[in-house]
Amino acid sequence: MSDNNILTLLKNPRKSFLRIIFSRLGLVALLIIAEILLIVTIYLWAIDYFKWLMLIQIVFSVAMVFYLFNCGMDATAKLTWLFLIMLVPIPATIFLWFTQRNFGHGIIKARTKVLIDATKDTLKQDEETIARPELIDSGTDDLCRYLNRSGCFPIYDHTETTFFPSGEAKFEAMLEELKKAEKFIFLEYFIITEGYMWGSILKILADKAAQGVDVRVMYDGMCEISTLTSDYPKRLEALGIKAKPFARIHPFLSSHYNYRDHRKILVIDGKVAFTGGVNLADEYINREERFGHWKDTALMLQGKAVESFTLMFLQMWNINEEVPTWDQCQVKASAESDGYVMPYCDCPLDDDKVGESVYMDILYRAKHYVHIMTPYLILDNELEMALKYAAQRGVDVKIILPGIPDKKMAYALAKSHYKSLVASGVKIYEYTPGFVHAKVFVSDDEKAVVGTINLDYRSLYHHFECAAYMYKTSCVADIEKDYQETLMKCAEVTPETIKHEKITYKIMGAIMKIIAPLM
Repeated sequence: MSDNNILTLLKNPRKSFLRIIFSRLGLVALLIIAEILLIVTIYLWAIDYFKWLMLIQIVFSVAMVFYLFNCGMDATAKLTWLFLIMLVPIPATIFLWFTQRNFGHGIIKARTKVLIDATKDTLKQDEETIARPELIDSGTDDLCRYLNRSGCFPIYDHTETTFFPSGEAKFEAMLEELKKAEKFIFLEYFIITEGYMWGSILKILADKAAQGVDVRVMYDGMCEISTLTSDYPKRLEALGIKAKPFARIHPFLSSHYNYRDHRKILVIDGKVAFTGGVNLADEYINREERFGHWKDTALMLQGKAVESFTLMFLQMWNINEEVPTWDQCQVKASAESDGYVMPYCDCPLDDDKVGESVYMDILYRAKHYVHIMTPYLILDNELEMALKYAAQRGVDVKIILPGIPDKKMAYALAKSHYKSLVASGVKIYEYTPGFVHAKVFVSDDEKAVVGTINLDYRSLYHHFECAAYMYKTSCVADIEKDYQETLMKCAEVTPETIKHEKITYKIMGAIMKIIAPLM
């Protein structure tokens, strides 16, 4: 099928206005309006009973304080809710109840648990591999056992790893690997936007589907109010491609805003897998400039570890399937031994903070350095203390953040952490050419993580995420090399630059820090 025919079939206008209306911002705005109307109505109707109303609010506040102190919520989030409840007790309580009840995704939560439980033994851990002395000495075996409490995440050898220091490099490799597909192609991406990148990929997908290859595309439901139409699955079906959105948006009637599919996964024939920060949109390959130069990273796996990403995709794909199928997980592939790789994912619907725990494990075990790239820095108390502790015991902790932000409020929140971190010895740098979207940890020339997990509450608590943990793979050196090259394009944050930071960022950061867990 020609490029023009595909673009004609799929062309649609963007709906950015709807994205604002039906976002969490819309929900919060609705609650604020409701609060104002409630206060005015109560005042006009019951002015003679105002003392009793005040007493009711005080009792309400005290009761909610007791609840928060005894629930299992993160300590930083508790402080946010305490502030809101003391400020506006009844509306804040309703909002807390709304988010705690998980409206709109109760079925998905139950279904996800069933699928995870059903596949716990799908991929067997090779006992000889995990018992190797180098894994035991480094604590990597312990990390693997921890991860397998919440899923099926073996650690593998015989997997080749290739690191891509840019979206452009990943895109080029993707196209080459997609052309080799013979059995199936699975794509799961947070963002798909029509343009050169997606159009080039879609042309190959349509050709492969016509050849009988099983092509499946899954994207986050937020795309339906930002970049794609609600009938996009039908449009792709006309090309022979199976497609579905994850968690469609239902305006104001669900808390799905916090439970997005932020993962980026491509699996081809069970032999090759891609992950990392790169979505399928033109800004990720610098074909469209939005916030200066877009710095991103990605990872390609070839060999045994690919089966973990195959399972991750099928778990999400099968959430709405009456008869789940797992046959594709059994495709066996092998490559030259290249250290150890452990793909994993993080589900917001359980009590395990997998993404944060992996990062903290690296920080606590580091001996020489931990180098980090992240687009956002919105930290809870535990992760902030881990960063400080590593620096205070002599580990070289460096963090590269954007020089040009995509979200001003998130940028201000990141800056609110600078003073405390820098005072503890953490070195912070801003990428002056533009925006850093990479999610990378690299440590001691031995360990690295490349994936989708940002250092913010959305990634660490509220989204479906994925990554690959590597120990002594050859590409760890490539990741550190890219880090050093990126560092040369950065400006260091110092006590002096913090002192002279724009007053607007200081004020905005101080205000937004109060509600950071809700960001």
